[in-house]
Amino acid sequence: ARELGIRELSYFEMLGEVSKGKRTVAVAGTHGKTTTTGMLAKILQDAGAAPTAVIGSIVKDFGSNYVSGTSNLFVVEACEYRNHLLELSPQILVINNLEWDHTDFFPSLAALQETFRKAIVRVPGDGAIVTNLSDKNIAPLLAFARAPVIDYTKEPAYDLKLPGAFNQQNARAAAAAARVALPSITDDTIRASLASFQGTWRRFEYKGKTAKGADVYDDYAHHPTAVRETLRALRARIREVSPRGKVFVAFHPHLYSRTRDLLDEFATAFSDADRVFIAPIYAAREVNDGTISSEILAERIRATGTEATALDFDSIEKALQDVAPGDTIITMGAGDIYKVADALVKK
Repeated sequence: ARELGIRELSYFEMLGEVSKGKRTVAVAGTHGKTTTTGMLAKILQDAGAAPTAVIGSIVKDFGSNYVSGTSNLFVVEACEYRNHLLELSPQILVINNLEWDHTDFFPSLAALQETFRKAIVRVPGDGAIVTNLSDKNIAPLLAFARAPVIDYTKEPAYDLKLPGAFNQQNARAAAAAARVALPSITDDTIRASLASFQGTWRRFEYKGKTAKGADVYDDYAHHPTAVRETLRALRARIREVSPRGKVFVAFHPHLYSRTRDLLDEFATAFSDADRVFIAPIYAAREVNDGTISSEILAERIRATGTEATALDFDSIEKALQDVAPGDTIITMGAGDIYKVADALVKK
């Protein structure tokens, strides 16, 4: 392309180009973007609004991460990393929540907030911002908004197939955004659509049972808050069916920078687990500078009273094969730890 003089665009630059002229709904925030985007796309589709949607993972209801629509509604999951969010020009901006993350790019929470402040300012006066007004990291930014601000926490609780308080928040955000995008939508349509939503790949996904009968789940959680809330929801579910059941976690830390900068938070995020196995840190785009390791994380987790061991993938898989019936295994992380879950249910 360069040799031929053809213009090159990044994925998010292209999304910005594709969405021009569309009524764009961008779903942003630290946690829950994929599930919220999938929920919103499904609600609008079920309401007959025929949206186009680009989602960060495969939505089971669609069998894809893409929905081809015929209307001018364009629903897109918007990542803040490297300011990708600012490539979009949404008429409706959904901000689920906000915590410091992508620490290799954003040196502080304030730097991350500045990106979201710019995104908020860009939403036109005839648009809308859908968010949680009680979120202490978002509330100060809303003073810069030109568009009306909708508090999604005013939405009721919904009957969901998906567990956890965090998924209730995702559902509320999706419902509130759907009301703005399609004012004629009915409460019944929203309720029915959310009640039948099947979820997305690698988001609290049930994989099956091991040869010995232990249940296996997989989740994309790679931030301390996501880890903590996912394990809390899992523990609550286990109490209902197997009160004495134990929780075994195989966690794949994602990035040296995130693991190092959020180490204190990671150390306390596994309190609902009985035993944690820490895989080698998934380097992705980074180089190991020797300041952090899976062994250091395991040591910090042990200091909180939760049993934790740093092992390689093969050793983790072997250890988890012996988990007893009535106990539960969950693989967690943004890398390829899901392969351990897949292997366990195939044996």
